[in-house]
Amino acid sequence: MMLLVKNADVYAPEALGRRDILAAEGRIIAIAEHIDPSYFPCPVEVLEAEGLFALPGLIDSHVHILGGGGEGGFSTRTPELVLGDCVRAGVSTVIGTLGTDGVARSMESLVAKAYALRAQGISAWIYSGSYRVPPQTVTGDLMKDIMMIEPVIGLGELAISDHRSSHPSLDELGRLASEARVGGLLSGKAGIVNFHLGDAPAGLKPLEELVASGDMPRTQFLPTHCNRNPDLFVESLRWAKEGGFADVTTSTVQRYLDEGEVAASEAIRRFYEAGSIDQLTCTSDGQGSLPIFDAAGVLVGLTMGSSSSLWKAVREAILKGGVPLAEAAKTVTSTPARALKLGQKGRLAVGADADILLVSREGLEIRGLAAMGRILMKEGKVLVRGTFEAD
Repeated sequence: MMLLVKNADVYAPEALGRRDILAAEGRIIAIAEHIDPSYFPCPVEVLEAEGLFALPGLIDSHVHILGGGGEGGFSTRTPELVLGDCVRAGVSTVIGTLGTDGVARSMESLVAKAYALRAQGISAWIYSGSYRVPPQTVTGDLMKDIMMIEPVIGLGELAISDHRSSHPSLDELGRLASEARVGGLLSGKAGIVNFHLGDAPAGLKPLEELVASGDMPRTQFLPTHCNRNPDLFVESLRWAKEGGFADVTTSTVQRYLDEGEVAASEAIRRFYEAGSIDQLTCTSDGQGSLPIFDAAGVLVGLTMGSSSSLWKAVREAILKGGVPLAEAAKTVTSTPARALKLGQKGRLAVGADADILLVSREGLEIRGLAAMGRILMKEGKVLVRGTFEAD
């Protein structure tokens, strides 16, 4: 069956004006001022979008799809991602990662979870590895994982400048970055390294040293949590000015903000004003734990990230920060697709995957979502849930 989205104000993410969008077999096949469904000899499902903005489905490129956490012991392990959480959040593509715990959670399970999410209706890829060195892999070799395990697109999230890091040397980081890069080149994938940044004073210095010591491009690296403190955020602005990608985390708690974390919506505004919005991505750190440590490094509190924070941050940047919709939307659509070489994602264009998010003009509330041409949410109601997900 074909899908026809009618009368939407289309942001691709650039503004295209009032358009209809026609999809077949999971891809967009036409975008035009008027498309008549009666013209086609096959059934056409019409999704009325009068009064709504149509954007690309959101890409949440840092999600602990198996669950995360565990810093407070086994009882603090967070639950797995469920499909309904993505649909409600307007997310049609996720990139899964392990995180702190690469022991009790395995790469084999991460691969299986990615395939499960695909079977349930959204797009999913993953990183090999976790916080520590040597990285967790499926095949025993990072380059082999990227080349031979289809959902694997790079290495991550590898921790640096953090008390939970394995404190790899610069030579170790360089070797892993080269393996990821060559694996990506040989397989046509991003081969990117997603770095978890902590609060240690080193900040982005290890990555700056890697770039300075050889011919590794800045775009080989995607540092995340760049908004976790003011100094790191300023570093990330400089990093982006020099052509690197920077990622800010949208899930947070008030204590983090009180202690100096830069709100993701504020980060979007400042990158836009600095002329570097095209180098910024936003991710939720969904299902990841949000641990609170005291001065001695003892865990004193814990909550969990959510993909629902992704659009909330973008929405706030638009409504309160004054960032144009087309510019703010890049951070969760076209820029992550470009950084991760997901050529069919992040845009509303002929030939692209039919991942379409509908939001209201007033308040920018999520009202509909299609993934690969299949309607997952309509008029604010979730139509599809995960296999074992309760209504």
